[in-house]
Amino acid sequence: MPEKIKLQKFLDKLPILETIPPVKRDKKGSYYEVTMREFTQKLHRDLKPTRLWGYNGMYPGPTFDVMKNETTYVKWINDLPTKHFLPIDTTIHGADRNLPEVRTVVHVHGGKQPAHSDGYPEAWFTRNFEQTGPLFEREVYEYPNLEAAPLWYHDHSMGITRLNMYAGLAGFYIIRDKYEQSLNLPRGVYEIPLLVQDRSFNPDGSLYYPSTPDKKNPRLPFPSIVTPFDADTILVNGKVWPYLEVEPRKYRFRILNSSNSRAITFKLDSGQPLFQIGTDRGLLERPVKMNEILLLTTERADVIVDFSRSFGKSIVLKNVFKGASPETTDVMQFRVTVPLKGKDTSSLPEYLTKIDFLSRKQASKTRDLTLVRVADEYGRSLNLLDGKMWIDRISEKIELGTVEIWRLINVSADDHPIHLHIVDMQILERQPFNVAHFQTTGKLKFTGPKDPPEPNERGFKDTIRAPAGQVTSFIASFGPLTGRFVWHCHMLEHEDYEMMRPFEILKKKNKLKDIITRIIYPSRFQ
Repeated sequence: MPEKIKLQKFLDKLPILETIPPVKRDKKGSYYEVTMREFTQKLHRDLKPTRLWGYNGMYPGPTFDVMKNETTYVKWINDLPTKHFLPIDTTIHGADRNLPEVRTVVHVHGGKQPAHSDGYPEAWFTRNFEQTGPLFEREVYEYPNLEAAPLWYHDHSMGITRLNMYAGLAGFYIIRDKYEQSLNLPRGVYEIPLLVQDRSFNPDGSLYYPSTPDKKNPRLPFPSIVTPFDADTILVNGKVWPYLEVEPRKYRFRILNSSNSRAITFKLDSGQPLFQIGTDRGLLERPVKMNEILLLTTERADVIVDFSRSFGKSIVLKNVFKGASPETTDVMQFRVTVPLKGKDTSSLPEYLTKIDFLSRKQASKTRDLTLVRVADEYGRSLNLLDGKMWIDRISEKIELGTVEIWRLINVSADDHPIHLHIVDMQILERQPFNVAHFQTTGKLKFTGPKDPPEPNERGFKDTIRAPAGQVTSFIASFGPLTGRFVWHCHMLEHEDYEMMRPFEILKKKNKLKDIITRIIYPSRFQ
């Protein structure tokens, strides 16, 4: 680690993220162009400008603010240098020496988009599309925007996602609908997205990212991946420990933890509650009064905070996650110092929406899938999904519209945030089990009762927390699109190093046609 830089907290104003306008809009939808560039930006008053990569040359990238069912077309353009400024471990799959150092591909996280526009890790492209990955299909991506939800977009290149995102390639993608707009929630300047990340810095203001987990180990390649990596400084919307001046009224904050690996438990030091109205996939049925909210990396929380009784006070949004360092226990500060500009007519509804939950009876199959940790040839930690590597044959092939239950059996030592592309997950329960017994016999021996999802998890999610030593069960309907997608741990250092697997959603079979074919051409099925 570099020498720790002592930076004073709450010196810089919270940046309000820019919204990107479309290049054009017609009956087909809205068309955007976004260019990835290298630039420098001051992340703290007392830091020298930091070298970054960003969408449209800004960090975080511009916010997409679109309406449900309005098709969005985006041309993602790579105008980055040909050399990376962060350490690449060429021993991990997808980061081989024979590949270009700088490759990008964009994934709209939580979106339900066709496979050709989902940001498949091997669909990467280089500057000016001079080189492309084996599954690259098109330059312009298509997003149908099927459901209102607080999504985000980020790089998803095989083997270097952790580096590209750490360099700055991330931004919000918010989908709205008319129903949500009718709820009279805080809006306009009173609705603020908060993109929270951790970073470490060198004395010259440049980003610090470790190049090896153990410099004394002669077996390790150099550079060598570090799994996971928690940095020592918290940024919100691209500023280190910022402050926000607010009025004494209700605000809506869409909070995203987009750190590489860090888990954050958000809590206000005033002791007042956070009213959570939504999660990754949109609104909950009713607001949930929370004293603190745990978000693993990539999870989102849509919250209402009422500052109406706090005029003249300063309130700190804390990180009270166990094991947080002294530097990372503060996130940002709210200063309730702006006089009320008008009566607060927004509301916190008692009822938000109706959610059509899935039932166990709908599931046609239950899959048991392990989350395991082993050692690689260098003695490094290697985390795997069901014991399989990326290049192993696809084992999860599911017919479109099929409902399945997945039981994630976590025998590793980490709580993993598990993300499935384009699929909404409904948590059923978590249950502790005897890990040693399972590792010896392959059989589950439960050591405690089933715990239902937390009150603020009782909606659909695109990322779920799978705690160590527990079986986390979820149910999902696989769709609405067919093709090859991926599921993975969203701790980026795990994802980059084999904790990611492809899965396929297949077209529904015509059973009558299949029967007739078997009768006429029996040899095809022998």
